[in-house]
Amino acid sequence: MAEPIDQFDRKILALLQEDARLTNGDLSERVNLSPSQCSRRRQRLEDEGFIRSYHAVLNRDRLGFSLTNMVTVTLATHNRDNARRFAELVSRLPEVQEAHALTGEMDYILKVVTPDLKSLAEFVNDVLLPHESVQHVKTAIVLQTLKETTALPLAMG
Repeated sequence: MAEPIDQFDRKILALLQEDARLTNGDLSERVNLSPSQCSRRRQRLEDEGFIRSYHAVLNRDRLGFSLTNMVTVTLATHNRDNARRFAELVSRLPEVQEAHALTGEMDYILKVVTPDLKSLAEFVNDVLLPHESVQHVKTAIVLQTLKETTALPLAMG
């Protein structure tokens, strides 16, 4: 059974989600534990699934993905097989950054990045709409991103 996390673990997690490149030496100075204690705690947090992965956040604009789009999808039929087919489709599409099943009028919302409007139109018309699981698609282009983060609100207490 997993050990509960304490304030030292929370601080380690908060620091790592801010900068995953921190060494155990860096962490030990900021958390006031020895490097070996930080190393053991970090390893336990990884082993127990509190830390899923480490990654770099890339600059979409610099890499040519200047359009961020919110795409809502309604399925053609509401059954497990159709939902599975749609999930398999979405998992294969690199331009889909997030996909969420919803309650309410729409079945899914996707966060999709594209280089331009032409690419968005091709994505919707050539990929999503022809798929057997999809009935209806609506798109909204993001004009401005006010906040975007993957950081969880860990209490630093």
